[in-house]
Amino acid sequence: MENVIEQAGAYWPLVVSGAKALVVLVLGWIAAGLISGAVRSRINKTPQIDETLGNFVASLIRWVLLAIVLVAVLGVFGIEATSLVAMLGAATLAIGLALQGTLSDLAAGFMLILFRPYKLGQFVDIGGTAGTVKDLNLFVTELVTPDNVQIIVPNGQAWGSIITNYSAHDTRRLDITYGIDYGDDIEKAKAIILRLAEADGRVLSSPEPWVRVTNLGDSSVDISTRLWCKAADYWELKWAMIQGVKETFDAEGISIPYPHSVEIQKEG
Repeated sequence: MENVIEQAGAYWPLVVSGAKALVVLVLGWIAAGLISGAVRSRINKTPQIDETLGNFVASLIRWVLLAIVLVAVLGVFGIEATSLVAMLGAATLAIGLALQGTLSDLAAGFMLILFRPYKLGQFVDIGGTAGTVKDLNLFVTELVTPDNVQIIVPNGQAWGSIITNYSAHDTRRLDITYGIDYGDDIEKAKAIILRLAEADGRVLSSPEPWVRVTNLGDSSVDISTRLWCKAADYWELKWAMIQGVKETFDAEGISIPYPHSVEIQKEG
C-alpha cells in the first residue's frame, strides 16, 4: 500500500502539470478564436478595407496566438523557452522538408493577399476550377460553385495557376451570335436585336450596343451582338436576350435555320 502511495505521489506533479497544460490549451484555443474573430469583425467594419484582408489577418493572428499557447503549454511541463528555441532550431530542417507544400501555401497566401488577384465574393476561375471566393486564409482558398459545392484550393496551387477573375471590373461585355436564313431580311433582323437590347434597362448606353454580320456560315448568316452591362447582370441579360430574340424572330418571320446536309446517291 505504501508503495502505491509513493508511486502516486511521484506521478502527482505530472498529473497536476498535465491538468494545468490542458486548462491553458483549452483557454488559449478559445481566446485565439475570440480574438481573431474580433479582429476580423473590426477590420470588416472598416469601409476602406475589404473582407479578404480581414479574414487573412484574422487567420494569421489566430495561428500566432496558438503558437504562443503551445509555448505556454510546454512551459507548464518545465520546458523553458530557450530550450524550446534550441529544439525548434534543430528540427527546422526536418520540418521544412516535411512541410514543403504547406510552407509553399503559406508563402503563396502572403502573395495573394499582397497582389489581390481576387477578393471575397468574386467569381473566379483558378486553373480551370471556377467558383465564388468564400474564404482566403493562410493556407487555402475556399470556392463555392454555382451549385453550392465547396472546393478547397491550396494557395500554392492558386498562385501558380492562371487566374481568371470575372468580377474584377464593374462591367462586362456580352457577346451573342444569332443565325438567320439566307433568304431573310438582314437589316430587319439587326433592327430587332438592337430594339430588344435598347429596351432592356440592363444594357448600358455607353459603349453603345453593337450589331453586325460577322460570318456567312454553311446554313446561316451569323449576326453578332456586343452589349455592355454590369457584371452582376451578365447571365440574366444573356438568357433574356436569347429568349427574346428567338420569340421576336418567330413573331416577325425571321427564321433560325437548322444545319443543312445534302445526300448524294450515285447510280451505277
